[in-house]
This record gives sequence, C-alpha cells and structure tokens, in this order.
Amino acid sequence: MTTNPSGARSARQSLVPLASFTAAYILAAVAGAALAGNREFTFYIVVMLALIAVVMIVHRRMPLTHGQLWALSAWGMLHMAGGLVPVPASLPINGTIRVLYSLWLVPGVLKYDQIVHAYGFGVTTWICWHAVRSQLRAPDGTEPSPSAGLMILAAAGGMGFGALNEVIEFIAVLTIPNTNVGGYENTGWDLVSNLAGCTAAGLLIRRAWVKQRRS
Repeated sequence: MTTNPSGARSARQSLVPLASFTAAYILAAVAGAALAGNREFTFYIVVMLALIAVVMIVHRRMPLTHGQLWALSAWGMLHMAGGLVPVPASLPINGTIRVLYSLWLVPGVLKYDQIVHAYGFGVTTWICWHAVRSQLRAPDGTEPSPSAGLMILAAAGGMGFGALNEVIEFIAVLTIPNTNVGGYENTGWDLVSNLAGCTAAGLLIRRAWVKQRRS
C-alpha cells in the first residue's frame, strides 16, 4: 500500500491552529498556577498533558474529526479557566474560593462547573459513538446506525469516563490540601451533570442521523 506524503503533511498543517490554541492556554494555565502557587491545578495540568497524549494516540489509530478535536480542546480551555480565572466579589459563588468553578450562573441552581461537566462528557459520548461506528460493521459492511441501544452504549461510555474523572478528583483531595473539589453532594451533582450531557449528546446524534436520512 502506498502512502501520500503531501496528504499527510496537509493533514498535519491543518492541525496547527488547534495545536497553537491548545498550547497557548496550557502555557497560560502553567503560568497562572505557578504565580498563584496553586498545587491543585498544577496536578490537573499534568493530568491534562497526559490526556492530550492519549488523544494524540487515539487520533493516530482512529482519526477524529476536526470538530471533535476542537470540541475536546475547548473543553480543556474551559477546565483550565474554571480553576484559575478569578470571580469578582460582586458575583455569587459556592464555597470560599473565588474562581469560575465556584460561580453560580443561577444562584442555588446551576454552577459553571456543572455546565463544563455536561459539555465535556457530552463530547466524550460523541467520541465514544465515533469509536463504536468506526469499529463495528453490519454483515454487508455498512456502518451501524445510531440505534437506541448503541446510543445508550455510547452514553454509558461517556458516563464511565465521567466516573474516572471523579476518581482523579478524589486523588487530588487525598494528596493536595485545600482543594476546590467539594464534598459528596458536589460529586453527586457532577455525575448528574455528566448524565445530562451524555443523554443530550446521544439524542442529538440520533436526531442528526434521522434528519440526514430524511433529506
């Protein structure tokens, strides 16, 4: 089998804006965490770099779309901003640490943190569906359709990665003093937010497929 060097080079060049954007906010986060002496987010930056490496490996073996890669990068930016961007004293927060992750968007009802969880694990569900669709084939060789069963499977994958995120946060609580992770109730709302995002992603994927078939 022959390869196409110009095609591969073009594909790499098309990722330069994405790589530059991601590197810029990672460097800004490193500087912000160092200046603030924020050990918790130094830990999360290391985790973030490990996840970027995992995404690169996955992308090599099972190419992700540009939309998926940008969605993942945007999630990373929202996460870094959540722990490092300060919140003015005039805005309501949950807890005592004035960063975006503590910000109430709707006081007592909805936090920035919950939106990021829903978005991030909705994107993860999209990636899980991409993996299922890439690896499974019907007997006639066609790709599978996003049936209810397969969407539940993809959403369950997203929820599983969400649970892994809570394990990582638990490690941070055990090893780093004065984290902004929150307690049992916060973990519960994180999981509810993950479920909402994963469910929404599954429904949107299914809806897009139905709309495409009708057009």
